[in-house]
Amino acid sequence: MSKTKFIKHAAILAVASLLVRLLGFLYRLPLTNMLGDEGNGIYSAGFYLYNFFLVMSSAGLPAAISKIVSEKVALEEYRNVKKTFKISLILASTVGLIFAIIMFTSARFFCNIIGSPDSYYTILTLSPTVFIVSVMSVFRGYFQGLGTTVPTALSQVIEQIFNAIFSIYLAYLLVGISLPLGAAGGTMGTGIGALAGLIYILIVFLNKKRYINRKLSKKTHKYRIETNREIAIKVVKTAAPIIAGTAIFSMTNLIDMQMVNSRLLASQAFTDSEVTSLYGQLTGKYVTLTTLPVSISTALATAVLPSIASSMVQRDIKTVRRKIDVSLRLTMIISIPAAIGMGVLADEILLLLFPKYSEGGSLLKWGALSIIFLALCQIITGILQGIGKMTTPAKNALIGSIIKIPINYFLIAIPSINIIGAIISTTVCYIIASILNFRALKRATKIRPDYNSILFKPTIASIVMGVSCYFSYKGIFYISKNNTISTLISIFISMIVYLVSLAVIGGFKREDLSLLPMGRKLISILER
Repeated sequence: MSKTKFIKHAAILAVASLLVRLLGFLYRLPLTNMLGDEGNGIYSAGFYLYNFFLVMSSAGLPAAISKIVSEKVALEEYRNVKKTFKISLILASTVGLIFAIIMFTSARFFCNIIGSPDSYYTILTLSPTVFIVSVMSVFRGYFQGLGTTVPTALSQVIEQIFNAIFSIYLAYLLVGISLPLGAAGGTMGTGIGALAGLIYILIVFLNKKRYINRKLSKKTHKYRIETNREIAIKVVKTAAPIIAGTAIFSMTNLIDMQMVNSRLLASQAFTDSEVTSLYGQLTGKYVTLTTLPVSISTALATAVLPSIASSMVQRDIKTVRRKIDVSLRLTMIISIPAAIGMGVLADEILLLLFPKYSEGGSLLKWGALSIIFLALCQIITGILQGIGKMTTPAKNALIGSIIKIPINYFLIAIPSINIIGAIISTTVCYIIASILNFRALKRATKIRPDYNSILFKPTIASIVMGVSCYFSYKGIFYISKNNTISTLISIFISMIVYLVSLAVIGGFKREDLSLLPMGRKLISILER
């Protein structure tokens, strides 16, 4: 895949991922206002358990399949491409079904383990989704490996649209009966959305099947046809370390859930209801808001893996280094201002979004820094996997998670710190994993990072933006006395200030501008 195509496909996934996150964020607003912080805690406890099962069954499949398929396409081993898809589909269906059954039949058992008995119905309603997403992940990885991100992007958007509509509607119907059922109604939309996404991608596959088969039937050169067993082993070996790395971070969410419940109660400063509410603030506000900008780096990581894998198998090291440079720079250009802006307007943003339940601003202020390091961790993980260092991110994630546990244990039980301890430990976990990943990347690729364009210029522009954001809000609020107007206008002003500041100090490059709407016209204007 050429650099131009890589940027194009990264842009498609980035836009789709941002739209998906935005839709997910928007539907959580009425959901939170219906369920409250306590209902959010019930919802999130079940959802995080589901997410762990999802990770174990299919998280590594799209990346693994896209990597293997892109390598086979680059080597023109087209029959092995088709066999990889078929074997992957069988593996994913089997594993997904097993995990879905385990989750459904053991729902009460898992409720007791995570300390959230009210999450029983959310676990039941989410269990079939594990199987649906496992199957869908194979198709997404296959298309990405063939060099197109459009089916994946559109299936994600369709999935989230159905998810948003049915989550809100079913939560509204059931919350009047009980809060646990209302939370379960909010999770039912997840399965309906996943089914809609699967149906769409199946339709695309069937429509393109003849074209794909014709493309993959070309006779190019003699090569060895791999056996089913060899392909299955390769898929498992490629997916396992990706699953392990993702599972470790998923486990940190379960650790937070269990330790927040136990350590807050151990402090004897909070009731059961207050603990659930604090956990709802952590997951429904802090996690929801901070992962919104990180979705861009997640999309870049998804696009960069097969692209870099293809360049690596062709031994085009120069192109690999260029793609790494673009990925790192774009990640920091987006995540640094997002972190500073969210930290500056934490209370104001929550009051704007959750007028009935606006508590939790301190969580955003303390946790804004985690946006930068989570984004960095995501993108470097995708790069390392693309160059064949599959186990490295998992090992580094494990080290970060191990260090997180004692920090959680001591800080959460301090009444004056309470749930902020979980945010501090999470940030430390991401910082450590990011640093270790970055060191591994430098050793593996011998790259010389351009710290000036990757780090220093976005930071300078972000600081200017942060100062502008603070004073513009204060000035507008002094005149309008309205938080909504002041927050929205100050955010808009801050975005303009950031882009102008970055342009003035030369923080943009051609590759970055080409990703923006009307970007090519902007490049031609600047070059005149």
